[in-house]
Amino acid sequence: MKKLFLIIAIVFGVSLNAQQTPAPPQSEQIAIIGATVHVGNGEVIENGTIIFKDGKITAIGVDLMAPTVGTMINAEGKHVYPGFIAPSKPLGLVEVDAVRASDDQDEIGEMIPHVRSIIAYNAESKVVESMRPNGVLIGQVTPQGGTISGTSSIVQFDAWNWEDAAIKTDDGIHMNWPAFFRRGRWWAGEPRGFRPNENYGKEMDDIKMFFENSDAYSKAEEKEKNLPFAAMEGLFDGSKRLYIHAHGEKEITDAVTFAKAAGVEKIVIVGGYRAYRIADFLKENNIPVLVNVTHSLPKMEDDDYDLPYKLPKLLVDAGLLVGIQNEEMGNFQARNMGFYAGQAVAQGLDKETGIKMLTGNTAKILGIDDMYGTLEVGKSATLFISEGDAMDMRTNQLTKAYIDGRDVSLETHQTELWKRYMGKYEREGK
Repeated sequence: MKKLFLIIAIVFGVSLNAQQTPAPPQSEQIAIIGATVHVGNGEVIENGTIIFKDGKITAIGVDLMAPTVGTMINAEGKHVYPGFIAPSKPLGLVEVDAVRASDDQDEIGEMIPHVRSIIAYNAESKVVESMRPNGVLIGQVTPQGGTISGTSSIVQFDAWNWEDAAIKTDDGIHMNWPAFFRRGRWWAGEPRGFRPNENYGKEMDDIKMFFENSDAYSKAEEKEKNLPFAAMEGLFDGSKRLYIHAHGEKEITDAVTFAKAAGVEKIVIVGGYRAYRIADFLKENNIPVLVNVTHSLPKMEDDDYDLPYKLPKLLVDAGLLVGIQNEEMGNFQARNMGFYAGQAVAQGLDKETGIKMLTGNTAKILGIDDMYGTLEVGKSATLFISEGDAMDMRTNQLTKAYIDGRDVSLETHQTELWKRYMGKYEREGK
């Protein structure tokens, strides 16, 4: 009897701590009327109407005929945005950093492109759940660590399991390019501060050798199965993107030059702290940048004090395709992506360009712009309604969010705690 009680208690406890039940498929037509619609491609529709059915947008514009069936939502004075996209984050792979059993973002090994992050994705993660109230509805689940970390996949944030969540599986391979300079390991007796990486050349040679072997494997007619080499084949036939995590001018230049010479067709720079200094090179090679977080301090003593704040604008002004990635702020801060873009807007970036960096631009960089990233007829009805500016933490109060037309919950563990303690203070008259 005690064992039975224990089992029931465990099951009941797990159910209480699980994510809300995913929303059912859209069952009737929905029309959002009177809103300021931010399309995600730089266009704004004042007093706009959006109509969607079966998860797809069927009409969008001004002065559309009011539908006679389905649900109408009066959004006068409110704003509608495409769902924000969080690229290159281990969302759903780690729940609590301090609890090793909940951390599945990094596998053992240096060259492990065959590690598929999607298999470990936890659709019931409370961290994932906390993205939705700020409008972050899509993410690129990405492994971390090593030189070649593994393969990412793109998911939507309201699902029963990883199969339901998947938008695009195995979309790209992530590589951490070695740093030309590194900080001295004072605990190992090295001087503090930055110093040249004596192993930089060897580390580059190791990457080159792995790519050459992978390319040779892909061209072989008869071969024994080699999982790491097989996972790399998509880079050479153009079906996968290579996401290169790099910051310095030399590292970025070396990495792009190497990847081009290796026959990789689709290349994305992630981080790109010094990318503005070689913007012409990146533009010439048609390389997009998922730029580093804007809420941080300068990395070098001679950097402008506001360089992290204005970095996205510098790259946009140089003509590059730019998305917001917020690499250094940790997995849990991805919910604040809209506010990072708002920081760039405060530095002079056009407001709708800030929205594009969260939506349309990122969708293009990830290769999902055929269905996501902008509000257009025929595309997925993945969007949200906000009381105000989604890039301002004071006014971004969501009233509705839809993923593929499904009315998803905006409740999280945090909102439950907020309501609980607000009730406490109201009772106490504070």
